[in-house]
Amino acid sequence: MINDDQAMHDGHRDISGGAARAAVFGISDGLVSNVTLVLGVAGAHPSSGLVRLAGLAGLIGGACSMAIGEFVSMSAQRELFQREIAIEAAEISRRPEGEQRELAMIYESRGVPRKVAEEFASHMMLDPDIALAAHAREELGMDPSSIGSPIQAAISSFVAFAVGALLPLSPWFFTTGSAGIVTSIIIAVIASIVIGAALAWATGRSAFKTIARQLILSAIAAGATYTAGRLIGFSGA
Repeated sequence: MINDDQAMHDGHRDISGGAARAAVFGISDGLVSNVTLVLGVAGAHPSSGLVRLAGLAGLIGGACSMAIGEFVSMSAQRELFQREIAIEAAEISRRPEGEQRELAMIYESRGVPRKVAEEFASHMMLDPDIALAAHAREELGMDPSSIGSPIQAAISSFVAFAVGALLPLSPWFFTTGSAGIVTSIIIAVIASIVIGAALAWATGRSAFKTIARQLILSAIAAGATYTAGRLIGFSGA
């Protein structure tokens, strides 16, 4: 049977890992970056093969770049966390009394009565793992059990970016010219609405504002590159 505390806890989403964040940003970045690339090249009215080549290059290059960036940044963050936690573990082992006093002072500074804070810190220090987790959270602002996986984040980012980038490119495998441009725009608009709605659901924000933001920013970027493609293509002609 689920009690009230567990029900309240289950109402929260786990946002500590890097995979979900990488997937959300990955699919949005893939869509925006490749629709701007595809429309920018298509605006110059080249052959459909050239548009496909540019779109595929953008998909592969962007997905690899996103994955590598996520892996490197999360690896560095993970290594930094591990270093700080190792230092804290050594301090707990070397001077437990001092670390206990520090923990009690932290709780006291947050409004816990001194006697209660000292007793609570004393109990926490009885178990080295619990003590380390407490010091990591209270002193360093991190949870040792919630450090994200660089590999998981990289894979999620790669797949999500590729999916987002494939959407505006897909019409060019079946259509050409103005039909391809219009279809890419329609797909990008629908995808932007879906992404905006998903972000609104995940964050609890206004669906209208989140979708409008996604659409407006995507339209500005795509419009700029399409205009540039038209101008360059016209000049080149």
